[in-house]
Amino acid sequence: MTDEHQADQTENELRKRKIRSFVRREGRLTKGQEKAMTEQWPIMGIEYAPGLLDLDAVFKRSAPRVLEIGFGMGASLVEMASVAPEQDYIGIEVHTPGVGACLMGAADAKLTNLRVMCHDAVEVFEHMLPEQSLDRVQLFFPDPWHKTRHHKRRIVQPAFVEMLRSKLKIGGEFHMATDWENYAEHMLEVMQAAPGYVNASPTGDYMPRPDYRPLTKFEQRGHRLGHGVWDLIFTRTK
Repeated sequence: MTDEHQADQTENELRKRKIRSFVRREGRLTKGQEKAMTEQWPIMGIEYAPGLLDLDAVFKRSAPRVLEIGFGMGASLVEMASVAPEQDYIGIEVHTPGVGACLMGAADAKLTNLRVMCHDAVEVFEHMLPEQSLDRVQLFFPDPWHKTRHHKRRIVQPAFVEMLRSKLKIGGEFHMATDWENYAEHMLEVMQAAPGYVNASPTGDYMPRPDYRPLTKFEQRGHRLGHGVWDLIFTRTK
């Protein structure tokens, strides 16, 4: 095999892997979730399309903006948007039933300050978010990829947090939370080394859970079993 043929094959393999990693996780929708996708997506859904969003046009106002990566079934995101109507919320999730459940909750709460996307967050950040457009980015309980050989798949990596920084306003925050101590240590190490951020923790490591982050049922159960949860908040300084 020639070097050129080998390079072409490697490039093709990488392209296939990248495409697979961005496929939506469809799953099985309940009737309620399916109904919400049909009725609420045209109102609250944002389709992925390369090109910068005009968030003032999306929300029909100018307001502080909070974006959450991987909101699961959306209960916490809906709760946050409900108690802070003065802020706009954007949620990104690749699991379609989760998006449907979030839309159901948002419709029941009659929210007007929430929009959702069903796409890979990295591509959304790369191609759709204007610079200095967000006041806070939230990443709560992401997949820890706990096996050492899978650590490279963790979303909190130097390249990603550098790209994320450009989307935050000066003074904006990147708030992470995890129940895996090893991942918390990884996040802390990556963020301490990242330029243009400062740790909001007075002790230089972790923060108490802020009031705006709801305590999930999963987290409450973990507390009863003695499991730890680590919150990290880093502020953009430049």
